[in-house]
Amino acid sequence: MHRGNYFMIPLLFFVWNFAQGQERKLSLGEQPIFRASRTTMPINIDGRDDEQAWKNTESRSFDYYYGVEKDSDRQRTGFRMLWDDDNIYLFFKCDDRFLTAYETSRDGKPYLDDCAEIFLIPVPDSIETHFGIELNLYQASNDFIFLENIYQGKSGSFYSYDPEYAVGITTDGTINDHSDIDKGWTMEFSIPLKLFRGMDKFSPVRAGNRWAFMAIRQERNDWEPERRLCSTIFPVYGIENVHHANRFGLVEFIN
Repeated sequence: MHRGNYFMIPLLFFVWNFAQGQERKLSLGEQPIFRASRTTMPINIDGRDDEQAWKNTESRSFDYYYGVEKDSDRQRTGFRMLWDDDNIYLFFKCDDRFLTAYETSRDGKPYLDDCAEIFLIPVPDSIETHFGIELNLYQASNDFIFLENIYQGKSGSFYSYDPEYAVGITTDGTINDHSDIDKGWTMEFSIPLKLFRGMDKFSPVRAGNRWAFMAIRQERNDWEPERRLCSTIFPVYGIENVHHANRFGLVEFIN
């Protein structure tokens, strides 16, 4: 479980008003759509997808790879999403021959390890601001609010945003032991909707509404720290540009 400030009202008020004042560059309504089903049963956040609800929602693989140098770099990632009145649930299932993680601090660089990332925009047509969570196999997280074109064409992030959410992780292999071949890992999230309090008037999480999002997997298949591998659920410009929200897709909440 990650603990932090739920609301940070002054900060979120500033961020939202800043984003609303920016010129809209692109409607995300033409982007690809992923469908998340509603669940009425409890979800145990243990890193396992053994609840029936996970089998009743869409599953999609990450088919867009960046930084690939050899065939073994293309490792499968499966992704699912659920929702209810209180939470959004995510499930990453990743094949991985070499489990790797070094970061142990919050707001560090978990994206340099094997890492799952989710970027969320609680409205379907805004591209100036998104909420980000990046988490490695040690549950070291980097949580932020990202602002596009905040000053003189430059982007920036608020790293003091420390949301609370639940995470479950399983690993099948030995972390940081590259003398053997591992099988993979899973990561399950429960993200409370109250983290987005104040924004539900724009596109509340309910059947028929949509949010913009991007799901990403970072991975390290060898000991070369400079070599970064990445795969995404929707295509992006490249491994250094995963924050460009005009490449995000949509999640549609369905019953």
